[in-house]
Amino acid sequence: MALTKQHIKKYILTLTKIVGVFFLLAVVSFFSFRNLLLNKALEKITAKFRNDYQTSFAYDDASFNGIAGVEIQGITIVPDGKDTLIKIGSLQSSVRFWYALILDIRVKELILKNGYINLIKNADGRNIDAFLNHKNKDSTLVENVKSNQDVNYAKVVYQLISKVLAQVPSEVLIENFALRISDDEKKVTFNMQQLTLHEEHLASTIEVSTNTFTQHWIINGFASPKNKKADVLFYNADTGKVRIPYVDERFHVVTGFDSVHLNLASVELGGDELQIKGTASIANFLVNHPKISKKDVVIEHAEFNYNYLIGTNFISLDSSSTVTFNQVSFHPFIKFQNSPDTIFQLSVRIENTMAQSFISSLPEGLFTHFKGMEAEGSFTYSLDFIYNENNPQGLVFESNLSKQNLKIIKYGEANLSKLNGDFIYTPIEKGKPQRPILVGLANSNYTPLEQVSPFMKKCVLTTEDPSFFYHRGFIDEAFRQSIIKNIRTRKFSRGASTISMQLVKNVFLTREKTLSRKLEEILLVYILENNHLSSKDRMFEVYLNIIEWGPNVYGIGEASQFYFQKRPSELNLNECLFLATIIPRPKGFMWRFGKDGFQKDFVGRQYHFLTDIMIRRNVLLPEDTIGLNHRFSITGPAKKFIVKSDTLINDSIIIDENGLIRDEE
Repeated sequence: MALTKQHIKKYILTLTKIVGVFFLLAVVSFFSFRNLLLNKALEKITAKFRNDYQTSFAYDDASFNGIAGVEIQGITIVPDGKDTLIKIGSLQSSVRFWYALILDIRVKELILKNGYINLIKNADGRNIDAFLNHKNKDSTLVENVKSNQDVNYAKVVYQLISKVLAQVPSEVLIENFALRISDDEKKVTFNMQQLTLHEEHLASTIEVSTNTFTQHWIINGFASPKNKKADVLFYNADTGKVRIPYVDERFHVVTGFDSVHLNLASVELGGDELQIKGTASIANFLVNHPKISKKDVVIEHAEFNYNYLIGTNFISLDSSSTVTFNQVSFHPFIKFQNSPDTIFQLSVRIENTMAQSFISSLPEGLFTHFKGMEAEGSFTYSLDFIYNENNPQGLVFESNLSKQNLKIIKYGEANLSKLNGDFIYTPIEKGKPQRPILVGLANSNYTPLEQVSPFMKKCVLTTEDPSFFYHRGFIDEAFRQSIIKNIRTRKFSRGASTISMQLVKNVFLTREKTLSRKLEEILLVYILENNHLSSKDRMFEVYLNIIEWGPNVYGIGEASQFYFQKRPSELNLNECLFLATIIPRPKGFMWRFGKDGFQKDFVGRQYHFLTDIMIRRNVLLPEDTIGLNHRFSITGPAKKFIVKSDTLINDSIIIDENGLIRDEE
């Protein structure tokens, strides 16, 4: 039988009535049993806190407010045997009614008044440990992502972001609610005097109090969790910079900034690729820490235009991202891939940049020796790094600088040209200046390069920097091997210092182990070597005449007298090998000797290893090693430092893959 229009209309009308009846029954049932459902839900929450977290969840009163609103008074959450974790005077919340009917709970409005979150760490542990140690579904998901190579990163991250943002109410009012952190004697309180999210406008005032300061912060801007967008400005309502609480006491670091601007432009999933775009910027950022610099480091303006791409097996910061650093911009590319191999990749591109803009953009306090430097021309720069866990030796590390009429026309505090004339060198030991040393012929201990034993020059070059006369300040392969070893050991266990770097560090910088000193060292070495400010012979001559060779012993002239009562030109191969191998630990030379006053057997093995390397490199002839014997004694003033006992000190000086002496502690 054919269906007529009347039949179809009748069926639709009947179906509509049936759906309407069921909908009406659902609404009536909801309102009839909602108090019972609320009590059951709170009982379930109470049981979950008790069973899963060994924590008490209690409240004074709970009731419905309006069609889909709930109001709970006097909430407390207290872990067993610990201080109160959360206390809330009043919580009002309403859900989206139509979603609630299908058991998809989405919070529409949240009002929170008078309460606190209390995070305490003391001798008895932390009052949040029960929650941190509990494995929930989300933590299991994260573990699966780490261990399962078949997980689609893009979809997992998108689901997590969507899940979190879906729980953020579209309307929020928080008044007089505090976050308190107590870590032994270190305390900080973030008192949210008011926070509102109304019609996608976010505004908040926060009073921050610590043992050392009190500030009032302002957060203002736009936030749309539904559309996954935000644009927020964060600054201090008082005079002065925003200070980061707790960090200063916990890590002994002083930080601050004028303002932070955060923008989330889009979160989009297309096929199997998730894209997250936005910007972040900070104004007048300050940091002071003894491991970074002895002075305040200030960055006037930094901006990060980010474009994150997440695929099925990778997470990356796309090369379309831009980092702006004062007047300089560069494009970073960072990628982690977990299959088929685990690969870490980093690239940096600096497009054509004026040299003076780069110098002017160096952070104040981080490059003090460049203050006042002026330059002409421009440059481009590229860095490529690739590390495959399954093929460590295939590590790629390539750094390239292309100059366009680049020229230094005025030097800063570090006057590199002083290497070419007489100057006063003042060694620094443990931050204290030692006796000044004249680097010049007026100093009777100063030894020109041609008056140094050829064996001495060959031994020092072999142990410290075999390619010194050929490289431009850095050894690419040494850097590569250093990176491989540091990754393997998961710590900075090896460097790649050259004679050029040691010379700059001693003459122009200090021995302080700070990021500032290391960065200045790298840049000064590059300028010295690539602008041909001094000849290699002159650099090597100065190096041999200033390095430490024992207690209050500096330079080859003093060293040859201190150990052997000889002039540097008179040193034989045995003596030169000894002097070259103690450079990494010059004050520990005495532990190379036994109770009989002669060097220990391991020294002989070290000498033979070094001479074999030099013979293979045609630095020595086989006949040069005739009579080589480590069993010789010290004849100079150093003799009184030798401890004649059976005390053994483990000498861990080794020869690395490039034939350089390395001192590992």
